[in-house]
Amino acid sequence: MRRKLVVANRKMHGTIPGNKAFLEGLLERTKEYRDSEYAVCLPHPYLYQAQSILTGTPIAWGGQNMSRNDDGPYTGSVSARMLVEFGCGYVIIGHSERRLRGQDSDNSVGERFQVATRAGLKPIFCMGETLEEFEQGLTDLVTIRQLNAVIQQIGIKNLAKGVLAYEPIWAIGTGEAASPEHAQTILHFLRGYLILKDTEVGNNIRILYGGSLKAQNAAQLFGMPDIDGGLVGSASLNTEEFVEICQAANLSS
Repeated sequence: MRRKLVVANRKMHGTIPGNKAFLEGLLERTKEYRDSEYAVCLPHPYLYQAQSILTGTPIAWGGQNMSRNDDGPYTGSVSARMLVEFGCGYVIIGHSERRLRGQDSDNSVGERFQVATRAGLKPIFCMGETLEEFEQGLTDLVTIRQLNAVIQQIGIKNLAKGVLAYEPIWAIGTGEAASPEHAQTILHFLRGYLILKDTEVGNNIRILYGGSLKAQNAAQLFGMPDIDGGLVGSASLNTEEFVEICQAANLSS
């Protein structure tokens, strides 16, 4: 059975005292919620703090992006090896906020996925459609295109080394999440596509939902059979709300 996974993507937010309060509060408040897994992806300068507080605990941590290169003259970039040295277990790749700024493409995400797994990281691979694509009924085509770009780079078996996250762009930061029924339809479609390629991978890979996921809709979303947890953005900035989301995941596991 696939265990639920809830990941906090705190984006470009945080302070040293604020992070400390969030991480320590999360540890304390999720002590009884051990049927699911939890991870926190912080801005890179705060990874040492996450490592210091979370080492030896059930909560994992990770980066929000990484370079396709191992090292070299890439000012401002962070390598997979660097993330590993700070104890990261996860890294987010292909997030729409990077795709839309031109920093990521379908092909570059596939390359990052390969580099991440080679370094021992578990990539959280994001995919999703714009509002225009959604309104035109292109969600299936867009997500499969994004997924195939990674499969072509690494092969179907290696896809199992990561986590998938469906994040419709029109839902991110808007307060308007996809309905549980819509999210389930897309995740079921993606899982079915993977099962056709490899039954074991398709049945066992975790697929998360992200995009205005919050405490008030978490239980309904996590109750869907193909939704294996969530990638949480703005709601992860509030300890109380994020803990409620973790509780919803735990109850549905």
